[in-house]
Amino acid sequence: MGKGKLAKFAEMKEMKNVFEYPHSVIEHVPFDMQGRWCEAYFHNDNPIVLELGCGKGEYTVGLGRLYPDINFIGVDIKGARMWTGAKQALQLGLPNVAFLRTNIEIIDRFFSAGEVGQIWLTFSDPQMKNARKRLTSTYFMERYRRFLVDGGLVHLKTDSNFLFTYTMCMVEKNHLPTDICTTDLYHDTPQKLVGDPILDIQTYYERMWIERGLNIKYIRFRLPHDGVLEEPDVEIPLDEYRSYHRDKRSGLETSK
Repeated sequence: MGKGKLAKFAEMKEMKNVFEYPHSVIEHVPFDMQGRWCEAYFHNDNPIVLELGCGKGEYTVGLGRLYPDINFIGVDIKGARMWTGAKQALQLGLPNVAFLRTNIEIIDRFFSAGEVGQIWLTFSDPQMKNARKRLTSTYFMERYRRFLVDGGLVHLKTDSNFLFTYTMCMVEKNHLPTDICTTDLYHDTPQKLVGDPILDIQTYYERMWIERGLNIKYIRFRLPHDGVLEEPDVEIPLDEYRSYHRDKRSGLETSK
């Protein structure tokens, strides 16, 4: 690990808006804020919104600036990236923004039933070879149900045709209510989003993808607690490209 990363990790340990509980830690150190985020950290009764796979936290910070009456928590396991957003949130004096460094596979250990109102998934890895690892899979939806309010919103913003198509199939298979769905967010903006300030939040790589002519897809759906969730049994063409400055995703032609 480079000196730069080591310095960032050391600094993060002193940041009051960062909580670090990767899988190796949570097994031995209990997380006593589960069900108590608003009481113990935010000191208010405002709704909580998660960004899962937040990377540098650009979206978490952007949302926090737009909506001071909502609490935002960015979640990722990559601490060196998260440092950027955590540092910026402190510099901007955003008391409604926090970061949790952990594995998303165990996200349900950090929040109690009904504690979270919405989930954002921004440019998640499409995980084309393993449906179980996709953040919009039923595997993860079942975990989200454990802490998301009944009918809570799930937002997916992606440049991946594969992940977007898979998510639409999952939503349709399970009859999940869809609020908004578009394959071209910025050139075919749904009426519900016209003038919405969230359109002004773009990550560094998102801007790069737009400049390359890639369409940004967006779907917003609700996740009720009732019903058994089933994986869609469909063959989906794999993405032929890898996002900006990344390797090709796969040599296979289709996947489930």
